Amino acid sequence: MLRIQADKSSDSWSEVHDDIFSQEFLLTRPLLEAISSEDPVVLLIDEVDRVEIETEALLLEILSEYQVSIPELGTITAKQIPMVFLTSNNTRELSEALKRRCLFLHIDYPDMEREKEIVLTKVPDITQNLADQIARIVRSIRQLDLKKAPSVSETLDWARTLMLLGIEHIDAQEAKETLHILLKYQTDIAKAAKELSVDK
Repeated sequence: MLRIQADKSSDSWSEVHDDIFSQEFLLTRPLLEAISSEDPVVLLIDEVDRVEIETEALLLEILSEYQVSIPELGTITAKQIPMVFLTSNNTRELSEALKRRCLFLHIDYPDMEREKEIVLTKVPDITQNLADQIARIVRSIRQLDLKKAPSVSETLDWARTLMLLGIEHIDAQEAKETLHILLKYQTDIAKAAKELSVDK
């Protein structure tokens, strides 16, 4: 399209080409912004296991050389080496090359008391008793052999749902009817519904 427009104007394609492949037309995204920053930055790449293989290849260059190579423009080298954090939910295996460039830290689910504190902090107006019950039920569900155990964000979603429904104390029926907020696979929901134990 640009070539056709160039042919119709007095500009040659080479002139247009030189213009569009310049810094002026470069769209900087978070990775390039982090590399180009004059100030020290923290770069968080969340759920790296969900990025495309091409993006993972770009990350290899950033993590090993602290630079980004851009066709037609050249290489942009970091002015300040960023502190980079990658998170992964282990939905797919990361490449060995990427793992070699990282320090690995496994963060387990919070214990029951900590999860209760998170619920109390993040869900306004929830009672201590309901937050305690939620934390206990989620902990018992995580001990089952599930395809995907509920995350902390799903615990919070469940707490907010229970609040919206006006539930102040969870009984077995209410727990089973709202399990789909916590669990994303029907086999997990069926297993949890069968094994679920709710304090009276």
